[in-house]
Amino acid sequence: MARFEAGTQVRVEMTKWGNKPHWGFDGIYLGEDEHGEWLGHPVGTAFARPGRGWVADWASVSVVPHRDAAHYAAFNRPNDKVSSEIYVDMCTPPVWQDSTLTCIDLDLDVVRKFDGNAYIVDEDEFEQHQLEYGYPPEIISMAEDSAERVFLAVKEGRAPYDTTPERWFEALGRHR
Repeated sequence: MARFEAGTQVRVEMTKWGNKPHWGFDGIYLGEDEHGEWLGHPVGTAFARPGRGWVADWASVSVVPHRDAAHYAAFNRPNDKVSSEIYVDMCTPPVWQDSTLTCIDLDLDVVRKFDGNAYIVDEDEFEQHQLEYGYPPEIISMAEDSAERVFLAVKEGRAPYDTTPERWFEALGRHR
């Protein structure tokens, strides 16, 4: 059974370690499949963090993975302002608090560009924050293990990093 009815407005709040504000944005609950719970972010969604923000002129969908996975994946529609087809944040396992999803961003990201090139980014930031924020060893291992698993899945085009998001883009189109 789905957590919410399709079309329910939800909020995503990501922090950095130590409860430092990071990204916040709204979404539309689209439904659930074997990969997790899917959220839609239509054209016009405002993404904001301290000192930076924008209103997206492209649609995206994201999946909140099942089984306490330590990542949050976003899939973008192409346009001239967005360069990545897939952007996966390594984070603490996302947690729902009413209609707000929260997690702690752990710096490492897996990116796949529209040309198919995939790679892990922000390894330098991850190393710096281990010292600056004092990440515990189990958090470091969790983020590194998650990044390796996600990178291989993205690189190999395994679901949901294949055509799976198309179904959810169609669902988003029904809930604008």
